[in-house]
Amino acid sequence: MKEEIIISGFGGQGVLSMGKILAYAGLMEGKEVSWMPAYGPEQRGGTANVTVIISDDKISSPILSSYDTAILLNQPSLDKFQPKVKAGGALIYDSFGIIDKPTRPDIDSYCITAMSTAAEMKMMKTFNMMVLGGFLKIHPIVSIESVMKALKKTLPERHWPLLPMNEQAILKGMEIIHHQ
Repeated sequence: MKEEIIISGFGGQGVLSMGKILAYAGLMEGKEVSWMPAYGPEQRGGTANVTVIISDDKISSPILSSYDTAILLNQPSLDKFQPKVKAGGALIYDSFGIIDKPTRPDIDSYCITAMSTAAEMKMMKTFNMMVLGGFLKIHPIVSIESVMKALKKTLPERHWPLLPMNEQAILKGMEIIHHQ
């Protein structure tokens, strides 16, 4: 198994955190992992993306020009990375930040209503965990248990009381993702 993923959106949406949690979860399961963030000087409001590779075998290079899965949370990210999804790959997008929907017939597109659902549930800080839950429903490359352990490892101890809310968000994300 090898999954090459790009996660991209506005700074402040939890893009880099989502990638880090996914990478930690892979490490906890004994997989080979690469986590490579990229962002401009404006972390909040500018675009940020992270490349994550999780593999059973050694990873030869963290630099990718195409991806098995793209998780795209705004229109600039969709415009930039939709062409780089491998044929037969998957594209996940949040309906809130996308005006022009994915158009490629050779990939599987999934819509997740994470932004609006997080707002309705008054759980905006868990938006990225809903998106991660949607991804894990489509590609269960790591277990929810490993994700929760990774989340505990990455969150400061003062935020540990938020772990149950984050787990709830992951499970909700698995419910609200739909194939297009």
